Amino acid sequence: MGTPEHDTIRTRASLLARLKDWNDQTSWQEFHNTYHRLIFNFALKQGLNETEAKDVLQDTLLAVAKAIRDFDYDPARSSFKNWLLTVTRHRIADYFRRQPSEQAGHQRTPDESGRTPTVERVPDSQSQTLDAVWDEEWRQNLSGLALDRLKSQISSKHFQVFYLHTIKQQPASIVAKALGINRAQVYLVKHRLTPQFRRIVADLQHTLG
Repeated sequence: MGTPEHDTIRTRASLLARLKDWNDQTSWQEFHNTYHRLIFNFALKQGLNETEAKDVLQDTLLAVAKAIRDFDYDPARSSFKNWLLTVTRHRIADYFRRQPSEQAGHQRTPDESGRTPTVERVPDSQSQTLDAVWDEEWRQNLSGLALDRLKSQISSKHFQVFYLHTIKQQPASIVAKALGINRAQVYLVKHRLTPQFRRIVADLQHTLG
């Protein structure tokens, strides 16, 4: 029987191995469901708007599909988390590099365009640590995945209580009034579901590295 660490390494390695088969739609859907918010939100933090971030997301997924066959997962010397960051950063850099040539034939005035010129939206690498931004988005993505899993395991009413009171930190009195219950029920739901949520987060931390 393997240790928990060995089990989680197998879990990560198993998904990455399955992604090498481009026809394995189930595994690619699992990958998309797990990482699309991470990549999209990271792109937004780098100065892209939502439409541009969606383009970068698709470019990144395509780049992963092309490169995954040559990715050798060895947690002793490499990290999939860092590898995915590198792929994503390259796609964002590619996007910014493409913009001047694509826009060269049409110069927009401030009144004509409702957004900041692309070159002015490139983040200042001296003022922003990309690794720190990626780590924070990784944590936020993990929390979102944990909430999705919790939501599938409990009633919608209990999830609303937990989300509003524990995650959004709204006062118990406001949550109780909004959902038509008493404060004692709010506290009880929080007490019962917090350990369950933490177990899910811990499981995802091990599974995703």
